Amino acid sequence: MKRQRTKYQGVYERESEGKLFKGKPDICYDVAYKHNGRKVWEKVGWLSEGYSAKLAAEIRAERLRSIRHGQELPKQKAKAPYMRDIWKRYYAWAQEIKARKGIDDLYRYQKHLQNRFEDKRLNEISSFDLERLKSELTKEKLSDASVRHCLILIRQLYNKAIAWGMYQGANPIKGVKMPFLQNQRTRFLTHKEATLLLEQLKKNPSTTLYDIALMALHTGMRAGEIFNLKAFDLDFSSDVIRISNPKNKRTRFAYMTRAVKEMLQGRTPAEPEGLVFPDRNGSQARAVSQVFRRIVNTLGFNKGISDSRELVTFHTLRHTFASWLCIQGESLTTIKELLGHQTTALTERYSHLLPDHKRRATIALENGFEESRKNSAVKLSSNKNRGTNRRTHHT
Repeated sequence: MKRQRTKYQGVYERESEGKLFKGKPDICYDVAYKHNGRKVWEKVGWLSEGYSAKLAAEIRAERLRSIRHGQELPKQKAKAPYMRDIWKRYYAWAQEIKARKGIDDLYRYQKHLQNRFEDKRLNEISSFDLERLKSELTKEKLSDASVRHCLILIRQLYNKAIAWGMYQGANPIKGVKMPFLQNQRTRFLTHKEATLLLEQLKKNPSTTLYDIALMALHTGMRAGEIFNLKAFDLDFSSDVIRISNPKNKRTRFAYMTRAVKEMLQGRTPAEPEGLVFPDRNGSQARAVSQVFRRIVNTLGFNKGISDSRELVTFHTLRHTFASWLCIQGESLTTIKELLGHQTTALTERYSHLLPDHKRRATIALENGFEESRKNSAVKLSSNKNRGTNRRTHHT
């Protein structure tokens, strides 16, 4: 917004790029004056807030009178921090607190936010800037989910800056509409497909890939949760697995099937703090091997499929676990607890897998109605017959 002179000395105006007032761009008024030999710029206010060029001129005159008489000028507000400074503190916090030590946030900031915002102060970033960011990321072919994650990161940066007392302004994300996600996976493996996949994975020289796939398929655990497992999380006396660092930071429990128990007993480290599924260097694994994707492609599970929701990925095994439970008639509440969802909203996606149960319920309703109607008809016929018999006997 470039400042333009007004007819009042030392008073300037600038049009907003995204803020409207009465159908036209809102106007902000600034004044300029000298104090201690230096030029001072002061923002007065917006037209939409009741300010005008004339009122700005009066405020400037008050400043000049105060300077002339040696009076103290109104204290300037502390300048808002730069985005780069907030990010530095936020990332230090994320490394200690967030899942995966903030790696995902680091990638999004460096890839999509750093060049756009790091040299801007927080009060210089508007809702309009974030709407433009959303539009640009969409044009760059980012998925709606990725765009949403970037906007959520900005929201977190502002919220933390406010919570830490580093910023007193508003969060511009409040004026931005989040992308609507349609990324619910519908694809899950049949028993035959799951058997084929496990058989192929078992042929791989490294048994780890087969073992983590078996874990995901039989327990519904996420890859990150499996990689986090340590020896002390396994209770073979009760066949329980403690998931102590899940995505939503709430401890939950998974239950060992016979196959999972046998597999875990064969690879549990001696040290309680030892990782059950370490990487080649003995450290915590960060991602599923690309061999999994190659085997899936070899089996032809993704042949001719372009919709990401229909692609078979490692996460499909978790989805398969939940889908199988739903098909066999388990309640959504049970599935919610096993998956670690905080609400049933996410679990509701599996409700469509109960068509046979719904059909049986509907048929049972019809059968009950038909049976009642037949009984009523039989009673009515019986009453008529008794009446006829009485009249015949009387005659």
